[in-house]
Amino acid sequence: MNKFLVVNQPEKWPVQLENISIIAAQDYLTNPLYAKIKNARIFNLSKNYSYQSKGYYVSLLAEARGHLAIPTVKNLVDLREPKLVKVISEEFDDVIQKSLKSIKSTEFVLSIYFGQNVAQKYRELSSLFFRHFQIPFLQVKFSFSNKWTIKSIKALSESEIPKDHLESMHIFASDYFSKKRYDTVKPQSYDYDLAILVQKEDVAPPSNLKALKKFTEVAEKMNFYVEIISPKDLSRLSAFDALFIRQSTEVHNEAYAFARKAQQEGIAIIDYPDAILKCCNKVFMAEALQNAGIPTPKTMIIHKENKDLVIDEIGLPVVLKSPDSTFSFGVKKAKTQEEYQELVTKMLKESELIIAQQFTPSDYDWRIGVLDGKAFYACRYYMAKGHWQIYNWSAKKKDDQDGNADAMALEKVPEKVLDLALRSAKLMGDGLYGIDVKQINGEALVIEINDNPNIDFGVEDAFYGEEVYKSIITALKNRLEKK
Repeated sequence: MNKFLVVNQPEKWPVQLENISIIAAQDYLTNPLYAKIKNARIFNLSKNYSYQSKGYYVSLLAEARGHLAIPTVKNLVDLREPKLVKVISEEFDDVIQKSLKSIKSTEFVLSIYFGQNVAQKYRELSSLFFRHFQIPFLQVKFSFSNKWTIKSIKALSESEIPKDHLESMHIFASDYFSKKRYDTVKPQSYDYDLAILVQKEDVAPPSNLKALKKFTEVAEKMNFYVEIISPKDLSRLSAFDALFIRQSTEVHNEAYAFARKAQQEGIAIIDYPDAILKCCNKVFMAEALQNAGIPTPKTMIIHKENKDLVIDEIGLPVVLKSPDSTFSFGVKKAKTQEEYQELVTKMLKESELIIAQQFTPSDYDWRIGVLDGKAFYACRYYMAKGHWQIYNWSAKKKDDQDGNADAMALEKVPEKVLDLALRSAKLMGDGLYGIDVKQINGEALVIEINDNPNIDFGVEDAFYGEEVYKSIITALKNRLEKK
């Protein structure tokens, strides 16, 4: 396996590691040669892991390219989720109290380098945090008031490591990179109760009230106790056996925290946190689809160095997408060069990478529902009235915000569309996906892969009826019975 250590400035990395190439983060992101490498492990030691930074995209594109990344994007997002940190504090409590009981002060900072600390007495605690977060350089701050609690957890850059720790860090790094296997979190076991996560204030909820009622009815027929829960119920999640997310998913909202917590506790989930991370970022999607040879409208990943080449490559009008755009939010169309320059400058201030895509107008998009590798419903979504997208959030009338839809038998779907949808879903792994496909001049093109597709009563279920709901509950039941 090819091994790469990705850092911001390779020339300043002091330790040569056997069989590991040291490369710059910018090269990994922008040099097309790295996208073509198969069977690679990426050790991401970028200076900054913040959302949509270079470090974030190194791990994201590594996963899109089929490379094994440490840390994963999932690890990075976990680190910034306060609710998850609180849960971790509770779960690690016994080890925390035992490890820190001899400390006399009310504050303590634990620096963890590849799962180790310079003091051996904190080895167990350091290993615990590293196995959970998989962040190479980690700093955990504790405070004492009746007992020790976690005050904050953050990733360290190499420049933040104290000079008197560097020698130890280099030894820990050598030890770590010489291993042939790497620690991962192991799930726990679980049972048979279903939580359906719903956010009442959702602007674009993935299921309407009648659909939620139908899910409940079907699940109860299949011997599930069902409870509709809200984002404030994260601390109660451990009481359930299965979780079905019916809240709009984003990397930074509660849905991801619930999915990640469910995964950690061995709770059956639809959908997995990996699916949320992958599908909610258009950069990952573009790279993954391109690597798999799946036809899409002409697409470019834009960064500051190539933004002036886009119009020559793709033409006008051009569609610009923020990496985490959903339900047409964050998707813009530039008709002129002036509009393009204005939009791309603004969007690159928010993210190191964005997406440019060829404008491909059509009367409707196909939506193929795929569950654990099998298609189970099909719809045509028509464009909103007088608009180029399915959703037009600026429409004055609510009825004009989205277009009509019609469901049909899978046998009626063009073979090219169905095959392409199944191939695309396979890239993301098992789970629930809505694959958006356009037909342009007889050619099928994938527009988007949605991790949390709509299941609305009277729309997606219009042809197959109760079988749509039964398919999803059965998938959850299968997850439980496999344990």
